[in-house]
Order: sequence, then C-alpha cells, then structure tokens
Amino acid sequence: MSITILAIESSCDETAAAVCRDGVILSNFIANQTVHEQYGGVVPELASRAHMQNIVPVVYAALQKANQQSGEPTDEASIHALLQSVHAIAFTQAPGLIGSLLVGAQFAKSLALALNVPLIAVHHMQAHVLANLIEDPRPEFPFLCLTVSGGHTQIVLAESPLSLKVIGETMDDAAGEAFDKSAKLLGLPYPGGPLIDKYAQTGDPNRFKFPEPQIPGLNFSFSGLKTAILYFLQENTANNPNFIEENLADICASIQHRIISILLNKVKAAARTTGIDQICIAGGVSANSGLRKALTEMGQKHNWRTFIPAFQYCTDNAAMIAITAYYKFLENDFADLSVSPTARAEW
Repeated sequence: MSITILAIESSCDETAAAVCRDGVILSNFIANQTVHEQYGGVVPELASRAHMQNIVPVVYAALQKANQQSGEPTDEASIHALLQSVHAIAFTQAPGLIGSLLVGAQFAKSLALALNVPLIAVHHMQAHVLANLIEDPRPEFPFLCLTVSGGHTQIVLAESPLSLKVIGETMDDAAGEAFDKSAKLLGLPYPGGPLIDKYAQTGDPNRFKFPEPQIPGLNFSFSGLKTAILYFLQENTANNPNFIEENLADICASIQHRIISILLNKVKAAARTTGIDQICIAGGVSANSGLRKALTEMGQKHNWRTFIPAFQYCTDNAAMIAITAYYKFLENDFADLSVSPTARAEW
C-alpha cells in the first residue's frame, strides 16, 4: 500500500506544510513571517496570529505542488481528491511557542477527524535529525547528529528512525542564540545569524581571539562566550567609536570561527567516544556556510562520512515532520485526538 502523509509545522514563526508519499517528499511549502523584523525577535502573539492567517493557503499550496510533482492536475477537484487519499495527518507537537503549536495542532486534529485518518504527533528536534533521511546520500544507522538552532544545541545518537538519544546538549544558551545575540551587539538587524555568516566570508577568522569554554563531557556552554564578546566590543568601542564599522567582517569571522570550533570539538569528542564515523548536522544553524565547510573539512581529516541536509531542510520546515511521521506510521505510532502540544518536551 502506498502511504501518503500531510504534515504541518508551526512551532515558531514559519507556517509550513508538506506532502510525503512512501518516504519521498512531493512538496514542502513554507510561509515566513516578516512582521517580527521590526521588533528584533519573534513576538509569540503575532506569530500565532500569522499562523492562523497562513495555514489554510499553505496547506492548499502544498497539496497543489504535490499534485504537480506527481503529474496530476492542479485544479480544485484534483487537490480535493489528493486530500481524500491522505493516510495520516502529522503535526509538530513540541517543543516551540505554545500559541504557534496550538494553531498547527488544532488544524491537524480537525483535518484528521474530518478525513477519519490517524493523527501523528512529531517532536520538532527529532524531526530535525531525520531531515538527513530526506534525500540521498543518506546516513546509515547508527549515526551522530549535531543539531543546532536558535533554541537548541544537541549531539544526538541515532540508532534507528525512532530511537534517538541526546548524548550532549547546551547547559545554558544555544549556538543560534549566540549568533543572534552577537549580531544584535554588532547592531545588525534581526535575524542576525545569517548576516554574521555573510560578513564572515570576507573576514579574517583569526584576527580576534575569543575564549572556548572548558565544559567536561559532550555538553556545551555559550553564555560565557556571549559575555566575552560583549566586554570585547565595549572595550574597543570605548577607545574607537567606529571600531565595529571598521572591523565588522573580521569580528564576524572571529565570532563565527569560535562558535564553530566549540561545536565541532564536541562532535570530534563524541565520534571518538562512540566510535561512530557517520556524522550529520541539522537545525537552522546548519545552514551556516562556515559550519557546513568546517564539518566537511573535519570529516575529510578524520575519515568520517559527513551528511549535510539541503538548505530548505535545515530551517524549520514540514518536510522533516513528514519524513518523521512516515517512519512513525510504519510502526503504527499514532496519537489520540486528546494529545496536547507542549512548549517543552523530553526525548
């Protein structure tokens, strides 16, 4: 039997929908929210309102694209027929902004009830890991995955699609937050992480030295680094008010170099500890060009097989929810309609 799944992602400020058939992504449609730029960060109430506005057209667009990809007509009747043939509805259950999660969850529940098909609840961070299974080349189990985003930094041991264990995580701030807060200190607009990546490409990563926290085991810490960057900028701008403007590329390159070294030194330790040589990255920060290049180079040096998802599967998207739901469907891992979204979730 062919298995078709419609998946919805609404954990933060992207409204996304995807259609997956037998583990192949037919569509992955995302609506971004630009309203938050003027506030320097995501405003939860505005995010949930935007999800309510976007979710119906986004789901419709995903169904339309899936039909187009399959060579089927894209008229309303054909889209309705595709919707009627769906075998399950998947949604992001946790973690995330509770208001945003509620929009996706309630829509998914209503649709599953109306179509009389199973509901599949997906853990957002587990889905980031399994984004590495969307396209070839795919890692073989077991593999390690460095999952880095604005809210999470983890090293995950993946033993199977549904057996994922966190073996290292941040003790305070996430790597994505370190990027964004550093960008804010530099006066860059939100979201600042991609801008640090952009300026870093023309800068000298060894120009300025920032400390690397000595955290035992496989855990991370970024709060001390953020403080060191703050003091560094305060001291230098006191002596030269134009310091940031005159040295922006080198500052960005040096900050990015240190964040990446913190991440990959822990990955190297995890590979040594576990003996696993298949290494993946995932999450929004895995779109960073410096991290992608550094992982590839480290993989070549240590004879790892490295896997990096396409850019569209790094940031929040519904394709990763769909691929995770596909493996859960195969194991009959369904959720009751009483399931509730939660802002935080244990693995």
